[in-house]
Amino acid sequence: MVVLGIDPGTALTGYGFIDVSDRGDLTVIDYGVISTPAKQKMEYRLLTLFEELQAKMLLHKPAYGAVEKLFFSNNVTTAISVGQARGVVLLCMAKAGIPIAEFTPMEIKQAVVGYGGAEKKQVQMMVKSILGLDEIPKPDDAADALAAAITCSSSLAYLRLMNREE
Repeated sequence: MVVLGIDPGTALTGYGFIDVSDRGDLTVIDYGVISTPAKQKMEYRLLTLFEELQAKMLLHKPAYGAVEKLFFSNNVTTAISVGQARGVVLLCMAKAGIPIAEFTPMEIKQAVVGYGGAEKKQVQMMVKSILGLDEIPKPDDAADALAAAITCSSSLAYLRLMNREE
C-alpha cells in the first residue's frame, strides 16, 4: 500500500511516497519537492502545486495521505501562505478520494524519533534509518514529508477504523 506524506509550503512543498508491505516493511518509492517561483503570482504558484501534486498522485496512486498540520509562527504572512498551500494539498487529495491524516510536527517527531521535542537532525537521521536510505533525504522539506508518511504508516490500523466509521 502506498502512503503519501506532504510538508506543505508555497515556495517548496515536500512530498514522499512510501510503500508499506503487508508485514509493515517500508520502502521509498519517490520523494522530493515541488517548487514555485517567488516572483510568480500566488494563484499560479498554487496552480503549479496542484497540478504537479496531482500528476505525482496519478503516477504513484497512494491509498492514504498524511499532511503536516500548520505550525503557527510569529510570521503571519508565512502562516497564511503555508495555509493556502495546505488547502491546495487537501483539495488535491480529497479530489482523488484519498483518506487524509493530519499530524502536528510534535506528533511526527514522537512517531519517528520517540520524542516530540526532537531536533530536526534527529528526525532526518531516523527517516534515513527507518527507510534504509544511504543518505539523509534532501532538501529538509522532502525529509519532513517522508517523516509524515512514516507517521501515517504507523497509524494505518487506526485510520482504517476511523474511515469505516465515517
